[in-house]
Amino acid sequence: MPAAPPADPIRPTDDEARALARGLISGARFGALGVIDPETGFPAVTRIALGSGPEGGLWTLVSGLSAHARALRADPRVSVLVGEPGAKGDPLTHPRLSLQAEALPLAAGDPRRAEARARWLADHPKAKIYIDLGDFFFVEFRLIGGALNGGFGRAFRLTAEDLA
Repeated sequence: MPAAPPADPIRPTDDEARALARGLISGARFGALGVIDPETGFPAVTRIALGSGPEGGLWTLVSGLSAHARALRADPRVSVLVGEPGAKGDPLTHPRLSLQAEALPLAAGDPRRAEARARWLADHPKAKIYIDLGDFFFVEFRLIGGALNGGFGRAFRLTAEDLA
């Protein structure tokens, strides 16, 4: 008799999962950004600062001189991991959210830049040292979906609507 297929570990997405995911996004001040290196085609991951933009959502401020800025300009498909382990216990038991997104650089003349700058400095006051340097620009992440690991045995797939 053939073996039964393994049970799907993904639970149906519920309001508790949506709330946890949204909390991880709104509370994130940094995360891991995954991009595709345009020179090698391999994934590359770096730590970035995170915050909200003029209309909310998930944003970052990056230097145009960075490898990840060049990568996201070449291919706007990115992944962002948010959620950090607590001080105690197994790191894999703490909630984390892996997001799929499209990186949308904010154009230099965009009227939202002034508000983005003010919001960013409110959350990241030390950024005033470099925020106005010519190579720095804001990036909005248009969320496409995500994979939430809410702790052991609590895995969910989320849509853009679940994350909004």
